[in-house]
Amino acid sequence: MLDVRRLQVLRAVVTSGTVTAAAAHLGYTPSAVSQQVSALEKQAGTALLERVGRGVRPTAAGLLLTEHAALISAAVARAETALADLRAGRTGRLSVRYFATAGSTLVAPALARLREDHPGVRIDLRLADPGDPYREVAQGRADVSVVVRASGHRTDDGGVRVVHLLDDPYAAVLPAGHPLAEQEVLDLHELAGEQWVGSEPPGPCLEPVLGSCAAAGFSPDFVIQSEDYATAQGFVAAGLGVGLMPGLALRTPHPGVVVRRVRNPEPVRVISAAARKTSLEQPALLALLDALRNAATAAARPARPTPTRRTDPGPRRSSPRPAPGA
Repeated sequence: MLDVRRLQVLRAVVTSGTVTAAAAHLGYTPSAVSQQVSALEKQAGTALLERVGRGVRPTAAGLLLTEHAALISAAVARAETALADLRAGRTGRLSVRYFATAGSTLVAPALARLREDHPGVRIDLRLADPGDPYREVAQGRADVSVVVRASGHRTDDGGVRVVHLLDDPYAAVLPAGHPLAEQEVLDLHELAGEQWVGSEPPGPCLEPVLGSCAAAGFSPDFVIQSEDYATAQGFVAAGLGVGLMPGLALRTPHPGVVVRRVRNPEPVRVISAAARKTSLEQPALLALLDALRNAATAAARPARPTPTRRTDPGPRRSSPRPAPGA
């Protein structure tokens, strides 16, 4: 295999016309340059230079290798420029994963800000695996994932760094004509006897609901299941039950529901960004994390509560179920 460093020495000799001039350009001694050329000739199996007066000129083989040395030098220069751009955050690619309700409120404004500051960075954006949103980051298939952190999950686990973004409290979602809609704040136990519309799949988003209801002394009676918040609000608006839904899902509530804060206790889900530790040196990734924090701060500002509807009661609450045997 030809030695790349020796190829560049040959190129310097051919460009300069003499071994002495090449040595001065490279900072070598003339004897060191001659030794490098001789070693390259042994590798090539043919003469590369021939003497002409006090100088030298390339043989056909020497000219061929000199041309390739120039191409190699240009490729190395391009690689160095590309590396500098990548390290400065001017170029590159980030793989980002997210869950649905974080898309419009957190990820979209964060990526818009990133595009302004780092327009040359390409984004591979996909929904996260709902079964294990950390897996793609941990296995190196994604750089960052916006996740709901399950209870007990470490904030610094192996090769993944978890950065807190937002505490997202759940609120009660009631049909507009529900008697409890007259209250501005509900104690969670007041929903104990209701039929419920489920809006969370099993996992970290459902845990705060079940845990808080258990702390309030009951288990919610889910009569309808929906894993889509807009659809779940439609079921509530139709009077088919009540629900607890997180704030990010209620930025634009259904016109047929009212949203009320709950307490004693208030369920909260913790939203974080899980990032590969090896990616944290990338300026673009650090800029994305900052943009996600800013978007989370904006999203945490409380939305206006749904006004109490006194003149237009809308759909009535669902009728209580008949007692067994009735």
